[in-house]
Amino acid sequence: MLTTKQIAKLKSLAHPLKPVFQIGKDGIHEQLINDLLNYLHKHELMKVSVLQNCDFDLEEAIQYFNYAGITFVQKIGRTLVLYKHSDDVKDPIKL
Repeated sequence: MLTTKQIAKLKSLAHPLKPVFQIGKDGIHEQLINDLLNYLHKHELMKVSVLQNCDFDLEEAIQYFNYAGITFVQKIGRTLVLYKHSDDVKDPIKL
């Protein structure tokens, strides 16, 4: 579980990022989670855009992310900020 200072730091680091993935009408499925995990394994922090035709529940999405070991940081409109610590990154985020 992240502290408020850690969340604030991740928010500030995520601010200039552009969304990398989009969640559409198919919602969150296993292949999407695998792709997110692969990306986070290399970058640790990312933004995901939720398209307007997607009608999944945010609480349900957070449960999927937690099950996969991905930390939900923030929701900005229809954009989600996700974090997962990785030791394989050249310059890891120090919380």
